[in-house]
Amino acid sequence: MSQNNLKIAIVGAGSTYTPELIEGLINKHNSLPVKELYLMDIDERKLNIVGSLAKRMILASKQDTKVVLTDSLDDALVDASFVLVQIRVGKLPARILDEKIPLKYDLIGQETNGIGGFFKGMRTIPAMMHIAKRIEALCPDAWLINFSNPSGMIAEAILNNTNVKMLGLCNVPINMIGSLEKRLGLDHIDVEFVGLNHLSWITSIKSNGVDYLEKAINEGVNSEAMKNIPSTGFSAELIKTVKAIPSSYLEYYYYKDEKLKKAKEVEKTRGEVCVDLEESLLKQYQSKELHEKPAELSKRGGARYSEVAINLVNSIYNNIGDIQVVNCLNKGALSFMDETDAVEVCAKITKDGAIPLKVKCDNEHIIAYTKMMKAYEKHAVKAALTGDEDEAMRALLINPLVGDYKKAKPCFEELKQAHKAYLPQFYKG
Repeated sequence: MSQNNLKIAIVGAGSTYTPELIEGLINKHNSLPVKELYLMDIDERKLNIVGSLAKRMILASKQDTKVVLTDSLDDALVDASFVLVQIRVGKLPARILDEKIPLKYDLIGQETNGIGGFFKGMRTIPAMMHIAKRIEALCPDAWLINFSNPSGMIAEAILNNTNVKMLGLCNVPINMIGSLEKRLGLDHIDVEFVGLNHLSWITSIKSNGVDYLEKAINEGVNSEAMKNIPSTGFSAELIKTVKAIPSSYLEYYYYKDEKLKKAKEVEKTRGEVCVDLEESLLKQYQSKELHEKPAELSKRGGARYSEVAINLVNSIYNNIGDIQVVNCLNKGALSFMDETDAVEVCAKITKDGAIPLKVKCDNEHIIAYTKMMKAYEKHAVKAALTGDEDEAMRALLINPLVGDYKKAKPCFEELKQAHKAYLPQFYKG
C-alpha cells in the first residue's frame, strides 16, 4: 500500500452519515495523510449537498486533500487503497416497506432483523457483489470496509464468494463496550465478544486482570441501546438467565411479542422518522456557513460510527496491531462455528487485516442461538446470490422472528413484489 499517495473512496457518499467519516479522517490526518478522497453516489442531489459540506470541512481543516465527487463507481475505485461502503439499495422508501408490510402478517418488520432485514439482504448483497467484482478488477489490493446493513450477511457473501480483502463493521460493539465502562466505573475494559452481527453477547469483561462479568450480571447491567431501535432494556432476571450481556438487538428475540406490539402501535416507523431527520440534516448541510458535523446527526443512530471506521482504516494502514470488533471469517475464533463462517468477534488489526482472537465460550444458549442464526444467514445468502425461492423459505423458516410458513410465504411474496425493481435475481426471464 502506497504510503505517499493514499486514496480513499466512499461509496454511498450521499449518505447523511458521511460528515462523520470526514470528521474522522480530519482527526486522524497525521497518521492517515489522504491525498485523494473520492465521494461516489448515484443520487446526484444528495451527493452534491453532502459532498459540498465535505469539501468545506476539508478546506476548513487546511488539509491538502483533493476531494472528487462522482457518480462513476469505476472512477472512484481506480487505485484506491480503501473503499468504504455505506449503501442503501432502494433508499429509505424500501426500508419503510420492510418495516410496514410484515406487520400485516403479525411479523416484525425491521431494518436488519426478521423478514424485513432478510429483504434488505436480498437487495443489498447483489449490489455489494457487483462492487466487490469491480474492486477485483480495478484495485485488487484495496481493503473493502463495509458498514451497509445487514453487515454480517454481506460479510458472509463477499468473504466466501470473492477474493476481495474485506471487513464488516457495526457501531453496536463500541457503544456496548463504552456503556459497560461507564456503568461499571472503569477506564478501560477488555471484552470477549461472541456472535454474529446484531446477534451478539459480551461473555467476559476484564480490567487490570479482574473479571467484572459476574458483577455486571448480578447488577443486571445493560449495554446501551442504539438510537435507531426502540429499547426497553433487559431485565436483571433475563441477564442472569443468559449469563452474558446481550446487545440491544437481542430485544427483538427475547421480547418478540412486545416488540411486535410496539411496532404496530407507533405513529411512524423508524424509516419514516429517518426520512424527516434526513431532510432536516440535508437542509442544514446546504448552509455555506456550515463546515463541521451538526449535532443533530447523532439522532440518526450512527454514534461513534466514524470512530469505528477510521480506527480500522488507521490500524490497517499503519499496522497498529490493536484489538477491534469486526465481522470477519471465524478461522477458529469460535470453536463451535465453521472456519469460513463470518462472525462478529474481537480481532487483532494489522496491515494484513484481522486476526480473530480465540474465545473460550461454553455458554450453550449462545452456542445454539449463534449456530441457528448462522444457518439462517447461509440459506439467505444463497437466496440472495441465486434467486432460489426455496432457499429463501428455508432461511425464513429457521429465523425465530418468522418461522411460521403460513405467515412467511404470503409476506415473502408481497415484499418480493414491492421490491421487484431491486430483486432481479428473483425475476429472471
